[in-house]
Amino acid sequence: MRDRVQTALNQIRPTLQRDGGDVVLVDVTEDGIVKVQLTGACKGCPMSQITLKQGIEKYLKSEVPEVVSVEAI
Repeated sequence: MRDRVQTALNQIRPTLQRDGGDVVLVDVTEDGIVKVQLTGACKGCPMSQITLKQGIEKYLKSEVPEVVSVEAI
């Protein structure tokens, strides 16, 4: 599952990078929780939680149905 999550993140990474941010995969737990680190402009951005939940999490769930949640660490 980790490889599929990484592949999906690689698909959305250019969108984040266009705005000066990025996302790094930290961990994928056995129970479907994906832990990521937002970097660049995404780190500390007031809209980062919306990006995380409405953007990254939504996309990952559509590409990897086993994903339950995405958390920023």
